[in-house]
Amino acid sequence: MNTNITISVQTEGETATVFASDYLNKLSGEIIERECKRQLEAGCKTLVVNFAETEIVNSIGVSILLGVIDAASNADASVVFSDVNDETIELFEMLGLTNHVTVMSQESRVESQNTDSSLYSRLLTLDS
Repeated sequence: MNTNITISVQTEGETATVFASDYLNKLSGEIIERECKRQLEAGCKTLVVNFAETEIVNSIGVSILLGVIDAASNADASVVFSDVNDETIELFEMLGLTNHVTVMSQESRVESQNTDSSLYSRLLTLDS
């Protein structure tokens, strides 16, 4: 069975924004993690994971986010979780993720001082 998950990424200078899907679980999380690591390898210094469309983050999704935080730390990059709903913020606070990232609620926006940007989508297929 093929599962198609589209991950959108916006880059602005050394900042990359990865847009999470509606449900952050093993399948979507692994693809997000892969894209985040790819952005870090490309020199990203601020990694933003946008949760505007995310309704649920399960325990495996949290574990994968910890991997993203670790990879960013190893690359001397910072991590921002943006557009996070109140329930997910509460979860991240309980689990201590907010000690390692900047969290912005759905009312907040991350602004970049850079003007050069490109927006692209990648269609990734994961065989499961």
